[in-house]
Amino acid sequence: MVTQVSSSRHAPWEISQESDTLRKAGLKVTLPRVKILGVLAGREREHLTAEEVYQRLQAAGEDLGLATVYRVLTQFQEAQIVLRHHFVGDRAVFELNSGIDHDHVVCVDCGRVDEFKDRTVERRLTDVAAVSGYEALGHSLVVYGRCPECAQSPRSATPLV
Repeated sequence: MVTQVSSSRHAPWEISQESDTLRKAGLKVTLPRVKILGVLAGREREHLTAEEVYQRLQAAGEDLGLATVYRVLTQFQEAQIVLRHHFVGDRAVFELNSGIDHDHVVCVDCGRVDEFKDRTVERRLTDVAAVSGYEALGHSLVVYGRCPECAQSPRSATPLV
């Protein structure tokens, strides 16, 4: 059975939760870190570029520079608060590290990313590793295709992948 992880939405974190997350990761609690973590936590299953994080901060009236957003996201990645993916070209997207194994479906036209978890796929990947004598410790699976919206429109002349 396939479970669509991206449909689960969590209530936005409170600042105290964001501060706790930063402290547990060994990072000093600063306003830029709290604000950026707030953007990522508000949509826990969304994959955002640094530019999209910056745009959301600007739309909320926050005065943080794009360089600060990049720097903080890199710090978050090093502290394993976020995961960085390069699904499409050299465009990096970030997601909160939930610690839960999941897989991704990526649209080659618009770059949309959806998450899913499928027990059958999990078991099959474990079996594939075992056939080669490996003990599966984790995996990364990305399925590329066209999202429902892009499938309804004429094909892009140049897919992103």
